[in-house]
Amino acid sequence: MSDPANKPEKAAKPSAVEVFKEQSNYLLDPIPQELEDGNDFFGKASIQLLKHHGTYQQDNRDERGQNGKAYSFMVRTAIPGGKLASAQLLAELDLCDEVGNSTLRITTRQGLQLHGVLKSNLRETIRRINETQLTTIAACGDVTRNFMCSPCPYKGDPVYDQMQDLAGRLAVHFRPRTKAYHQLWLTDESTGEKWLAGGGKDSGEVEPIYGPTYLPRKFKMGIALPGDNSIDVHSHDLGLLAACENWSVVGYNVLVGGGFGVTPSAKKTFPAVAQPLCFISPTQVIDVATAIVKVQRDFGNRSDRKVARMKYLIHNWGLSRFREKVEEYYGASLNPPRPIEVFEFNDGMGWHEQGDGRWFYGLNVENGRIKDEGSYRLKSALRAICTELDSPLRLTAHQSIIFCDLEESDRPRLEEIFHSYGVPLSEDFSNARRWSIACPALPTCGLAITESERALPGIIDQLEVELEKLGLSDEAFTTRMTGCPNGCARPYNSDIGLVGKTKGKVTVFLGGRRLGDRLNFIYKDLVPTEEIVPTLVRVFSYFKSSRLEGETFGDFCFRRGVDDLLAHCDDG
Repeated sequence: MSDPANKPEKAAKPSAVEVFKEQSNYLLDPIPQELEDGNDFFGKASIQLLKHHGTYQQDNRDERGQNGKAYSFMVRTAIPGGKLASAQLLAELDLCDEVGNSTLRITTRQGLQLHGVLKSNLRETIRRINETQLTTIAACGDVTRNFMCSPCPYKGDPVYDQMQDLAGRLAVHFRPRTKAYHQLWLTDESTGEKWLAGGGKDSGEVEPIYGPTYLPRKFKMGIALPGDNSIDVHSHDLGLLAACENWSVVGYNVLVGGGFGVTPSAKKTFPAVAQPLCFISPTQVIDVATAIVKVQRDFGNRSDRKVARMKYLIHNWGLSRFREKVEEYYGASLNPPRPIEVFEFNDGMGWHEQGDGRWFYGLNVENGRIKDEGSYRLKSALRAICTELDSPLRLTAHQSIIFCDLEESDRPRLEEIFHSYGVPLSEDFSNARRWSIACPALPTCGLAITESERALPGIIDQLEVELEKLGLSDEAFTTRMTGCPNGCARPYNSDIGLVGKTKGKVTVFLGGRRLGDRLNFIYKDLVPTEEIVPTLVRVFSYFKSSRLEGETFGDFCFRRGVDDLLAHCDDG
């Protein structure tokens, strides 16, 4: 008689999304049929598969009514390191006017998003983006997302170019290889014929890294410097923190297990900052990164998407076991991490010398929204600048834009264009506004519980007044707001995190910091939107009276802790 204790554990049932991927013929079916079915929406399987192609089905929740939902699509462009040409931005601006909702949005991962695209315009939109040598593939979905990198174009410091080059090579290496993308959206320029779809039983021929079901969940990567952690390297599934000697990158600390998505009703979910795993040379990066991705591919949770990110695999296994498995996949032992820590966050705003006789200028774009609204005409200003100056551009992780390779003579002209279109310069923004970001939330995001992008500017208006009264206007602290707990604007490592919890109410987090290497903690839950600023002002008042010399707001809150803050600041 067999011993029941020795029976193999029954495999967990795969989630519905895993089934969709497995049956899709490498991200293809049933999208082609549904593209032609005359409906303005897709079915459940196609909705999930389309994410890998760079688009989300949405509806404007402000316009829901007796006639049901008015469906449209968000189309996201993946831009490694945020690098793009003026002509490419002009093409995206054309698209936002012709097929979108007339606005364009810089994302928190250095990409661009169009909103309001109709299903009937999806093919044209994605085709035109690819014609500019950009792409939407892998901007969303269960794959490695857009590769982030410190964007400042310092030409006098070669490490920036080295990191940007690596980001580009990693993006190409991890890009899905299925031909479904080409079949659905593009044509062969030489023949005018559609590409054949990928597929077949031998997954190695199609997706040697991902296989037929890709990854259990999204996977984020980024590259940073200890003195420039503008991409929040600790928030990534896999982060690379550069070690430099003699103006050259000699290697990277590999950080693993970051991720901020949380489901409040599921106690098994939590935010996490990445931990140092090992130190590798630049020549090892692609192979080690591939090994890490494959470990997550083979052992990440494919039955419960709430705990499918790599942070949960590392939590369940422990870092030591995870390292052993990565070494097994890599085929060699890995060196221990070096004692490298981040110490600055350079957002690149304002004027800076590049180091080659030219300049770059960082323009703060509030919440990343590029629009013409009233006297504020940023979209028109960008058209004028990109047409006249034709400068290379960089998008930042704080949803802003850097104009590169500017001559000394371009400086007054750039500012003149901004002034003529009613666009404030970065120097005109308060620190509170400059260091704030928000996710889109309502009305387009289906997951949003509360307002975010539309609420944060007003919150900052009030906060600016109160900080001026306290004499704290010069303080630099990050404020990040999201309409739900999924953490798209990285609220869980900021000085102040405002996370939508239920309609009209948020959870207030404190105690993170601008450097992004520490989680914050819940200070107060279910705070009505109108009480956010009064709640924060009481803490700022305590901070002013009791801070240590040179102490930041986040460090003060972390040092005092939640109980002490509540004892001094809670009005009952």
